[in-house]
Amino acid sequence: MSSRLRAGITGALVTASFSAVLVLSWTAAADDQGPGSEKGGKVVDEAPAGVRLRTLLPERISVDNRSKRTAITATVKNEGTKDSDGVRLLVVGFDGLRITGVQGCSAIAEKNLPEGSNSGFSCPVGRLAAGKSKSYAVRAGYDLRKSGKICLPVQTADGKKTFWQQGPVPFGTNNPSPNAPATPLLLGTDNKPAAPGGDELPKTGVGRDVLPLGASGAALIAAGVWWSRRGRQEV
Repeated sequence: MSSRLRAGITGALVTASFSAVLVLSWTAAADDQGPGSEKGGKVVDEAPAGVRLRTLLPERISVDNRSKRTAITATVKNEGTKDSDGVRLLVVGFDGLRITGVQGCSAIAEKNLPEGSNSGFSCPVGRLAAGKSKSYAVRAGYDLRKSGKICLPVQTADGKKTFWQQGPVPFGTNNPSPNAPATPLLLGTDNKPAAPGGDELPKTGVGRDVLPLGASGAALIAAGVWWSRRGRQEV
């Protein structure tokens, strides 16, 4: 069997092997990320009585300094006493953080992305029972020369209402380690990479953080209405 694998396996076996690799890589996304946090989250539209939807992001992630890749676990939960109707979770990247894949989810078309974002995926959560949660393995690329943010809106299946939105919240570090195998990043921390060839920590993302969302971007984010600026288009 091993010789056939080395020599070239049949198409079916190649597919099976490839799927196994994907399963392993997705599973690795949950390793050593610390407890989940609601940091940066807020209620937008009122959920039905008895339904309390929230999301969790890891308190820390690690970016491989060679591949510039990282893995994130995104969790949606219902802390209420009643089951939710069908909902969807969006996973959206901004600035230096680009979402490259979310297990079991579909990419959002570029024309339907929220203003200022660079990537996103839509996850059909469906009905979420009271007290239950569902987690998704997220793959992302991170340009450590920039700030990077992620956003998790929880919406009705048709996208007309947003019950909860976590972010856009940054992952970053004040202590970059470009010579290490990986750079640890903390949730809620603005990324301040070291200047090339020096120890200075320049400001990063000041213009990038504000301009993509317009002059009132910060207020829109705080009010939880940034998604509505795109008309809450279906993905």
